[in-house]
Amino acid sequence: MATTAAQSAYMDQSAFHYDYESLRTTGVILAVVMFVAGILIALSKKFKCSKSSSNSSPIEGSQPTKTEVPSQTV
Repeated sequence: MATTAAQSAYMDQSAFHYDYESLRTTGVILAVVMFVAGILIALSKKFKCSKSSSNSSPIEGSQPTKTEVPSQTV
C-alpha cells in the first residue's frame, strides 16, 4: 500500500506544468515597465533641478560671499 500512495503522489507532481510562455511575457513586460519608470524618474529629477534653480535660495545657487578680514599688525 505504501508504494501505491507514493506512486500516486509522484503522479500528481508530474502532472503539474509551468506555463513558460506567459512567465516570459510577464517578465519582459515588467522589465520594460520598470526600465521606462526609471528613465522617467531620472529625467524628472533632472528637469526639476533645472527649473527650480531660478527659485532656489542663494545658498544653493551660488558660492557664499567672502568677508574681508582686516589685516592684523603684530
